[in-house]
Amino acid sequence: MFLFSTLAFCFSTSVIYGLDNGLARTPPMGWLSWERFVCNINCADDPENCISEKLYMQMADRIVDLGLKDAGYEYVNIDDCWMEKARDNSSRLTPDPTRFPNGIKAIADYVHAKGLKLGIYTDCGTKTCGGYPGSYEHYDTDAETFAEWGIDMLKVDGCYADPKEMDTLYPQITTALNKTGRPIVFSCSWPAYQVDSGMQPNYAAIAEHCNLWRNFNDIEDSWQSVLSIIDFYATHQNDLVAAAGPGHWNDPDMIIAGNFGLSYDEAKAQFCLWAIMASPLLLSNDLRNIKPEFTELLTNKEIIAVNQDPLGMMGKRVYNNSGIEIWKRPISPESNAQYSYALVFFNRRTLGGPVSVTMQLSSLGLNNESCYSVYDVFNSSQHEKFCPPNNVTVKVNPSGVTMLIAKIFV
Repeated sequence: MFLFSTLAFCFSTSVIYGLDNGLARTPPMGWLSWERFVCNINCADDPENCISEKLYMQMADRIVDLGLKDAGYEYVNIDDCWMEKARDNSSRLTPDPTRFPNGIKAIADYVHAKGLKLGIYTDCGTKTCGGYPGSYEHYDTDAETFAEWGIDMLKVDGCYADPKEMDTLYPQITTALNKTGRPIVFSCSWPAYQVDSGMQPNYAAIAEHCNLWRNFNDIEDSWQSVLSIIDFYATHQNDLVAAAGPGHWNDPDMIIAGNFGLSYDEAKAQFCLWAIMASPLLLSNDLRNIKPEFTELLTNKEIIAVNQDPLGMMGKRVYNNSGIEIWKRPISPESNAQYSYALVFFNRRTLGGPVSVTMQLSSLGLNNESCYSVYDVFNSSQHEKFCPPNNVTVKVNPSGVTMLIAKIFV
């Protein structure tokens, strides 16, 4: 059993047991294959959409071509089903030779040449969720392999592992990654499996060992799925907010704008709420066929600036009544212990048209006597001055949001 604190790590034979990579000081941004392409390995019949080196190289191309790289998206992440069904004679993981004929290192070199980074997937248990070899009892070997390949982010799932053992298993992977000496962002599924089994995760320990972590169910391409995740986060927000900060983030799962299940307003709501929650922005969509309005949404500089705010303070729901919610996140600039804020007005109603919402700033905790410069993230050129006693009124579409920035005058 190891003891940890936020000020010091325990040492044994010079090995750091807490995460020691200095990475993810703001939430990671990139692209992940799982939700959109799942475990499609049928390259014979579906060569454009199967899990293969071609898919990841094409997505790297599109991240650059669509301006996503310039907006801050940098990771191209391989998920499950990339490997052979058995380890090689040296007990190492190997990619499927038909779908990845040039190996993972070649993909890493390709994305690095574009100024991007490569992520990959494994499992802390005996198998991955797709039934491929897990990393259990091979943590050091696999960490070394990933480092040799030039991997920049590692997602470690939890299928075929006992959630009760994860408090021990995931820190072992942290130690293995530290020993490689390569900076690799560590994405855990540790608390998600414990929550699902009825356990209360130790978020302080999780934040010591992971850069980001999944808490809840996999997202699916539906508004109902998005709402279920939002509800989980609102219900548990006090625990989650306390655990989040630079280098360690709650991960409500992928951004699915541009797929089949969300309208534009729903996609806008997900993106803005994920920004308020200081969530990783990992897209899972087909960037080869995305509509321009979704690309414009996903590259909105004001929303991304909220997500990437250097204070790293996760927002929370502060109002919930009759299908109208208000979410608030402290952001910079700050002055004399007073923060600026990002506000999301969220309309969960599905009957009728846009709803007018009026709130006094002071009722939302915006009490800076020097007042605020307030603007909509989709109309950032028009600023208005509001003081704590003033009311702000917005219109919010059904299943949609309006997002405001309230910057203090400094």
